[in-house]
Amino acid sequence: MNEVINGVDISHSAPGADEKTRYEKIHTVIFDESEEASISVAAEIGELIREKAKLSQKAVIGLATGSTPKGVYNELIRLHREEGLSFKNVVTFNLDEYYPMTPDSLQSYVRFMNDHLFDHIDIEKENIHIPDGTLDPVEIQAYCERYEYKIEELGGLDIQILGIGRTGHVGFNEPGSQINSRTRLITLDHITRIDAASDFFGEDFVPRKAITMGVGTIMNADRVILMAWGEGKAEIVKRTVEGEISDTVPATFLQKHPNASIIIDKAAGEELVRVKSPWLVGDCVWTNKMIRRGVIWLSLKLQKPILKLTDRDYNDNGMSGLIAEYGSAYEINLKLFNTLQHTITGWPGGKPNADDTHRPERAYPEKKRVVIFSPHPDDDVISMGGTFIRLVDQGHDVHVAYQTSGNIAVFDEDVVRFVDFFKDFNGQHNFSDEDGVALYNEIKEFINDKKPGEIDHPIVRQVKGLIRRGEAKAACRYVGLDDVEKAHFLDLPFYETGLVKKKSIGEEDVCIIVDLLREVKPHQIYAAGDLSDPHGTHRVCLTAIFRAIEELKHEDWMKDCYIWLYRGAWQEWGVEDIDMAVPISPVELMRKRKAIFKHQSQKDSAVFPGSDKREFWQRAEDRNHRLAELYDKLGMAEYEAMEAFKRYYF
Repeated sequence: MNEVINGVDISHSAPGADEKTRYEKIHTVIFDESEEASISVAAEIGELIREKAKLSQKAVIGLATGSTPKGVYNELIRLHREEGLSFKNVVTFNLDEYYPMTPDSLQSYVRFMNDHLFDHIDIEKENIHIPDGTLDPVEIQAYCERYEYKIEELGGLDIQILGIGRTGHVGFNEPGSQINSRTRLITLDHITRIDAASDFFGEDFVPRKAITMGVGTIMNADRVILMAWGEGKAEIVKRTVEGEISDTVPATFLQKHPNASIIIDKAAGEELVRVKSPWLVGDCVWTNKMIRRGVIWLSLKLQKPILKLTDRDYNDNGMSGLIAEYGSAYEINLKLFNTLQHTITGWPGGKPNADDTHRPERAYPEKKRVVIFSPHPDDDVISMGGTFIRLVDQGHDVHVAYQTSGNIAVFDEDVVRFVDFFKDFNGQHNFSDEDGVALYNEIKEFINDKKPGEIDHPIVRQVKGLIRRGEAKAACRYVGLDDVEKAHFLDLPFYETGLVKKKSIGEEDVCIIVDLLREVKPHQIYAAGDLSDPHGTHRVCLTAIFRAIEELKHEDWMKDCYIWLYRGAWQEWGVEDIDMAVPISPVELMRKRKAIFKHQSQKDSAVFPGSDKREFWQRAEDRNHRLAELYDKLGMAEYEAMEAFKRYYF
């Protein structure tokens, strides 16, 4: 097969076949976007199905779950509906299922596969195989043996698609799994359970076991495609592709497969040598961006400030081509030092009456209209609280747009606490309201009877949303935004499902953002560019903003609008990507911390903490300190902390 999508061929070839990929031990293809990559994988699967149908044979396909293959399934559905691809000759075997798990549970992979693929194609139901999470424990071993036998009876898997976990697991083959392992019951790794916690509304409700195909089962497939999207997978992709084979990273066993490919987007490939430091694997086109990346890399590697780097430093580290092109280390160092120096500003809204030739922001107008988009009700203060404070202190007209209610991230006990207050307050003031009492009783009864993972009653979701709204207002007041009418609660409809899984962005979501921007006509827009958000809300919220900007970009006021992207508690921009770095003083850092504290429902322990158990303020401060330390190591001025932004051009 020879699948070429937008000029990218994903058909297998020997890894490390050219100088550029010489560090890579698995055939790896990098796409700009995951959407293009998903289309290419679906195209290969579609071609396999058609070829098998011509021969009157079954296409035996191993399937995966999770967010990674959703784009592939969407494209397969499109191929079925629009191009007549039939799945009548397809037999599927899913990788895994939680144990215990009933098929109708929200988190069931049976339900996932029906929702995302099977209910939308013409596959025969008897040809669908998903591990059974309802078995009696004594039945599991025999069941797993039959699962293996069914695959072998059909001649093995023609193709197996995979995602990859942060531990390097494929399927639920956790670290320690062996290359000859087969379908079996396993105990889930702690990190895997943490990563799944959001789907189960808390780590405590995540099953401790699962039934999974073995590494050996996967390795026996004729073709294996592993997919990974986003910055959050970059480190494990590097270990899988460039690291040594080890059972501590089960995905590395794919290095031994004769027909395995890793299909990734640009973000997931950013740690690979050919992407991160291409000068080490051949000639490099030294654009300004590449010079910036290379010099920063060299400075940090040698632990020398930029202005102290020498010609020999460049020559000894694969960067002689840069010296040859620009003449001397001195010229390169000075250029890069000045570039980084010019990113630093204590005036995020622009410094009045100053020469702004080399500043990231314009001096005029002196007082700017600003819209800060916050995907969740606390992202504004967590991610850019210091900058928020400076914008307000420096007199700009600041608006905050909270894109979602954040209502699924509130503990039930907080709801009880607030409705108890409501009831007691009414009682003390002799407010008689039968409807209020009935509502109180309804909420208490629902929470008392609520099952793990059950969707909240609409009234409970409303109370949780109001809790977060009140916290956001309190944080705004503390920062100095006394006019809380400038805190806009958009409650974008895509979010309001009561589940971690959200709806797709719709026109209604985009229109809400368009209307706000037209009303304010900002000179500055701040938005969350943190695409590593594990729940995907940041990514969806940014997409909605970009769509709104696309609609508005030809309006006159937009010609004078700068868009700045910040990142959240999960990850910071690399120094090479930063266009504006705002220093934060010790006093401002403490103010930022106290603003974060106003979000009491997220204090001490959040509903969805991710893999980092620290509180959000601790993560934020650590990130801000580390960025300041990086600038210091590169030879810039030493600051207590910094927040970073990347400009988005439209």
